[in-house]
Amino acid sequence: MGETKPLLRALSGEAVWPPPMWLMRQAGRYLPEYRAVREQAGGFIALCTTPAMAAEVTIQPVRRFGMDGAILFSDILMVPWAMGQPLRFAEGEGPVLEPLRDAAGIAALEVGAIRERAAPIFETVRQTRAIIEAQFPKTALIGFAGSPFTVACYMVEGHGSKDFHTARGMAFEDPALFGKLIRALVESTTEYLLAQAEAGAEALMLFDSWAGMLPPSQFRRWVIEPTATIVRSLKRLHPSIPVIGFPRLAGPMLGEYVARTGVNTVAMDTAMDPKFAASVVPAHVGLQGNLDPLALIAGGPALEAETRQILAAMRGRPFVFNLGHGIEKITPVEHVAQLVRLVRAGG
Repeated sequence: MGETKPLLRALSGEAVWPPPMWLMRQAGRYLPEYRAVREQAGGFIALCTTPAMAAEVTIQPVRRFGMDGAILFSDILMVPWAMGQPLRFAEGEGPVLEPLRDAAGIAALEVGAIRERAAPIFETVRQTRAIIEAQFPKTALIGFAGSPFTVACYMVEGHGSKDFHTARGMAFEDPALFGKLIRALVESTTEYLLAQAEAGAEALMLFDSWAGMLPPSQFRRWVIEPTATIVRSLKRLHPSIPVIGFPRLAGPMLGEYVARTGVNTVAMDTAMDPKFAASVVPAHVGLQGNLDPLALIAGGPALEAETRQILAAMRGRPFVFNLGHGIEKITPVEHVAQLVRLVRAGG
């Protein structure tokens, strides 16, 4: 059935037109139906680990807009949570973890616990895939994880940050220690994604949201190398499942990232010029992106102009329409509907 799904065709290197589309964070707080389920769940981690609810919110944007991709509803920090690092989501301040700053803390992580601790998430994948096949057979299910560098930033810092000063400092000052954490994350993330594939995910995505903070030497060491290791492991066991990489703010490192990691498709952030991306990414590798979420909030002529510009730049190559960052919670639902109409018309 895979070859009949537009998203899987594009992710596998086919120039599908109009392009398939989905939106990062498409299951989220801008949807009233999501807010209702979230309130019922009582908390974010509870929502992520209650399969029936997580499957429902994964499906909501597909049901409402007919998206070509349904991305598993979860969070990149469910991997450290499953490794035993205390995690909570505080209202108004985002994730809070017990910071990891020394060898003892890193050694205490339970790398082998992923499949057992994250079992509810894999059940969400199974339930979502069953709903998709029964009701939305042209939609593909995307599993995901955070890339090791970005997840390590949160684990070391203990919370979100504008610059992740402590984590980046550790990478420079004690690369052996930071490397231990990265290796633990490579192993755990690989298992986490393999389990999603076994449960029914049809494509996999690696989010490296903070990759762009690093200079080239550090980007190669902490972004490219760990990602390449994970992709090799995934391809060895599941060669037909496409992998999307998102090295946010990679800038001129984008081409090297694609060449060395082996991803099938690379997602462009808001700041990336699609024409530059097309010039440094081989024609058989897909591009995904990269509408500014603020253009989606604006709607109207601004949204139409930005959408048409991206479509014009991407025509004729493997491409998936998406945002360049996650959808904002204040986004009007009718603007998402406008965007879907524009993309379906193909520019």
